[in-house]
Amino acid sequence: MVNALCLPPSRGMITALNPDNTMLHILRQEPPPGSAKLRLYPVLLMLPMLVSCATTKLPAISAAMHSAVASRDVSGAVTVVVTKDQVVHLKATGLANIAKNEPMRPDSVFWIASMTKPVTAVAILMLQDEGKLSVADPIAKHIPAFANLKTPSGQPANLTIAQALTHTSGLGEADAAAARNARTLADLIPLFLAAPMQYEPGAKWKYTQSGINVAARIVEIASGMPFDAFVQQRIFDPLGMKSTTFYPAEKLSARLVTAYAKDKATGALQAVPPLSGFGVRGRPPLGNGGLYSTGPDYARFCQMLLAGGALDGKRYLSPAALKLLTTVQTGELPCGFFQSAEFGNRGANYGWGIGTCILRTPHEGVAAMLSPGTFGHGGAWGTQAWIDPVRGAAYILMVQRSNFANSDASDVRRAFQQAAVDALPQ
Repeated sequence: MVNALCLPPSRGMITALNPDNTMLHILRQEPPPGSAKLRLYPVLLMLPMLVSCATTKLPAISAAMHSAVASRDVSGAVTVVVTKDQVVHLKATGLANIAKNEPMRPDSVFWIASMTKPVTAVAILMLQDEGKLSVADPIAKHIPAFANLKTPSGQPANLTIAQALTHTSGLGEADAAAARNARTLADLIPLFLAAPMQYEPGAKWKYTQSGINVAARIVEIASGMPFDAFVQQRIFDPLGMKSTTFYPAEKLSARLVTAYAKDKATGALQAVPPLSGFGVRGRPPLGNGGLYSTGPDYARFCQMLLAGGALDGKRYLSPAALKLLTTVQTGELPCGFFQSAEFGNRGANYGWGIGTCILRTPHEGVAAMLSPGTFGHGGAWGTQAWIDPVRGAAYILMVQRSNFANSDASDVRRAFQQAAVDALPQ
């Protein structure tokens, strides 16, 4: 028996937080007129649950998100702050669909785009822990066709899995029209190999989608499972990430958030059509950006990484594997999305781990409040997840805005993180 011990966030409703961070809504009877007494009703559950108020414990975050909605930067947001063993904050703000006046929900589903990349990296590192591969392996060891790949200077490329996952491979990108006909990750490999290499391997950092999808294909080869099945069985199911999938159209379409672009002339938010080629069966489960998820789901993934690769008594990554994901593997190469003058020439402030961006040195703006060694990834439509091991917290922002000038540098991200950090114990 569990009693919900918090005041309801809305009339006639008590909200509790399940262990998988999904929200359980429990109807209560209204008290008699003139009575201020709240009637609590016990709820019989199959599993123990952590009861928590749905209202935020960090009200400054709510204020920041309401401001972002009022200024039409986003239609709405779901914000989550976690420590390794606690959900400190979970709040839905604004609308998931403006035309329908549909409120954002804690379990609203977002296209998380490149926040898929750390999931792909974890899958590779799990297989390394099992002895089925090493990130130092030549890709050709697992995909023999790569043995014939030549660099721009005509030398054997000898690309490694680590180079693919750190954006230092120089691998070319697939022809877009041809890629639309791909049905599996295996179908994409010849397209990557047909494209000319962009630079000598290891010479620089350049954000490259093809390498991440090669890594996803290697997961399939090394595990003997489709990539989507591997991450479902080995990561999502045990973490309780029940609303994370490559294919939301099958079961989650009613909770999908509409994406918007801000009109530069009027400031109005205009609905953006769903991306073709994403989210439906018959398309590859893209390791570079194919996942859809919720704030609470991705927070579970972040908690696992924040807790050292284990959660709720289950280990997902060894300490050695986690170190590859959380420490710079790109030497002194300038990295990241702040390298241009417009964003402060901040390439030296960042490095890349296996599948993650790592903050070397904080800088003004979105990184001012983060500690050195903070790691994570953003997504094309503004979603963000950053794990700060020094503060022992992770910050997850879910929005769907398609035309931020730089989705990692948005004022929405800065305001959310600053409000969270200011509210947490120092």
